[in-house]
Amino acid sequence: MTTSAPLSPATAPDDAGPDGGSRLILVTGASGYVGGRLVPKLIDAGHRVRTTRRDESKEQPWWADRVETVTMDVNDADQVRAACEGVDVVYYLVHGMGGKDFVEKDREAAEIMRDAADEAGVGRIVYLSGLIPPEAPEEELSDHLSSRLEVERILSQAQASVITLRAAVLMGSGSTSFEVIRQISERMPLQTVPTWMDHLVQPIAIVDALEALVASADVDSPTRSYDIGGPEQLRYPELLSRYAELAGLTRPQVDVPLLPTKLVSVLAGRMTDVPAPVVEALLDSLHHDMVCQEQDFVRDLLPQGYELMGLDESIRRSLADPRETEPADPDAADPMGPMPHDPSWAGGGDQSLFQRAADTARDVLPGRD
Repeated sequence: MTTSAPLSPATAPDDAGPDGGSRLILVTGASGYVGGRLVPKLIDAGHRVRTTRRDESKEQPWWADRVETVTMDVNDADQVRAACEGVDVVYYLVHGMGGKDFVEKDREAAEIMRDAADEAGVGRIVYLSGLIPPEAPEEELSDHLSSRLEVERILSQAQASVITLRAAVLMGSGSTSFEVIRQISERMPLQTVPTWMDHLVQPIAIVDALEALVASADVDSPTRSYDIGGPEQLRYPELLSRYAELAGLTRPQVDVPLLPTKLVSVLAGRMTDVPAPVVEALLDSLHHDMVCQEQDFVRDLLPQGYELMGLDESIRRSLADPRETEPADPDAADPMGPMPHDPSWAGGGDQSLFQRAADTARDVLPGRD
C-alpha cells in the first residue's frame, strides 16, 4: 500500500485513502478504556483499523477479528515506524500515569510518534489529553497535566494536522475518573472533602467524547486543541453528592482543611481498586478549576442538533451492574456501561470494605508490617 502525502496545515484528510478505498486508521492504546470503545465506532464509520498491543499474551478484545493488530511499544522507534506504515490517521491514546520516569518516557514516545508519522506521511493525528486550567501557571500544573501538555506540543510539531481533545472527568463505567468516584462513595461511610478539592469540574459522558473523537479524523481544521466537556459545570464535592444520591447512598460530607494532597492520594489509592498512580494523578488536577474555556467542539465536531448527555443520565447509565448486564453481543452494549475488555477493577471492584480498610491500615499506619 502506498502512503498518503503530508497535508498542508489547513487541509483535512479526505474520506478515501490514497488507493481510493477507505482510510487506514492506527489506534494506539486500543486496549484501554477509551480505545476499546472507539475502535468499533471507527469500524462502523467504514474505516480500516490497525490497533497496537504490547503484550501478545493478553486476551484480545471482542472486535479483534475485524482489525489488523500489530505489536508495538511506544518507546520502540522501529516498531512505531512499522505500525505507521500506510496509515492515514493516528489516534494517540497512550500516556503514562506513574513511575519515576513517566514524564521522560511520555516525551520520548511522543517524539518517536511525531517522527514516524512524518516519515509515513500520516495526514492527521488525534490526541486525547487532559483539560489545562487557564488560570494556572504551567509551573503549578501537576506532573500528569504538564506531561500531557508537553506531549501535545511535541505531536503538534508533526507535518500532519493535529487535533487535541482536552477532557477532564470522563463519565462511564470503567473510566478511571468515574471508578474513583464510585468506589470511594460506596466504600466510605463519609465523604471526606479536603478544602483544596472545592473546584469546578465539567464531566463529559464517554459517548459524547467518542462522537468528538471520531469526528476529529475528518474536521477541516489546522492543528489546534478543543476543550471537551458536558453541559454542566459543578464543584467536585457536588459531583460526589450527585453520585451518592443517584446511587441510592447516604454519604454525609465533611470538609477538612489542611489535608496534604499526598496523604489524600495515598488513602484514596488504598481504598479503591484503581491503580494508585492513576488516583494520585487525578486528585492532583483538582487543585484548579477543570472546565472548558470554549465549547466550540459542539459546533465543529458534533452533528447539528446533537445534545450532550446530562450529568444525571450519565451517572445512571454508568451504574449498570457488570455482573447482571454484560450483553451477549458487546456491539449492542451501551458504551456508558461495562464492556468485556474493561479492567477487573471496573464496575465498583470486588473487594469488601472491611478487607480494603484492613489493607489500608496495614500499609499506611506506623508500626505495621
